[in-house]
Amino acid sequence: MNDEQRLEATRDRLQDIHARYGAVVLANSLGAEDMVLTDLTARLGLPFGVFCLDTGRLPSETYDLLDRLPEHYPALTLSVYYPDAEALAAWVGQHGVNAFYRGVELRQACCHLRKVEPLARALAGQQAWITGMRREQSSTRSELPFEAFDDDHGLMKFNPLADWQEADVWRYIREHQVPYNALHDKHYPSIGCAPCTRAIAVGEDLRAGRWWWENPETKECGLHVRIPQG
Repeated sequence: MNDEQRLEATRDRLQDIHARYGAVVLANSLGAEDMVLTDLTARLGLPFGVFCLDTGRLPSETYDLLDRLPEHYPALTLSVYYPDAEALAAWVGQHGVNAFYRGVELRQACCHLRKVEPLARALAGQQAWITGMRREQSSTRSELPFEAFDDDHGLMKFNPLADWQEADVWRYIREHQVPYNALHDKHYPSIGCAPCTRAIAVGEDLRAGRWWWENPETKECGLHVRIPQG
């Protein structure tokens, strides 16, 4: 499949999702892949809601991009979800603001408060959600399907870019002048919370800059895999 065929197949997937489901949201983490999907959604005129999760610890570059979205895509319905302030304050009071560095269980608990619980609110009442995940990104995503039922949230989950390579993502961004996170130009292929994200070296895994103190098999925040709660 050449570049144009892959792009056309992705457009078809998005239009098919719209044809099959009435209540659909696109999860935009403000990374390159999600910006591609946001741009495609806008160009196709699809009425998907778009939501972002503001964990409270995002890099300034991510907030800069978030501020630009309404102006660049005025027709999109953009919602921002935040952690429950009371629950987060209690957890930080007990464990410390940077407890996630002390072990996988604490890191996953922090992600649960800052991402997983707000995600549940973002998906409430929806029939399907769309993500920008790709198989190439990590070992935990190597068999990622284009679609599957999300048992955790009780709705369909779609990954229209599952078969895209990193070069495909950046070719689309350049050709269509899609706004993107400035950290990508500083060797940050995967961007999360500021204290849990770093630049990577040439040849490193695309997600090597996320939770670099952990083993590769634990490097998910709980948004896309089942995470035991501690």
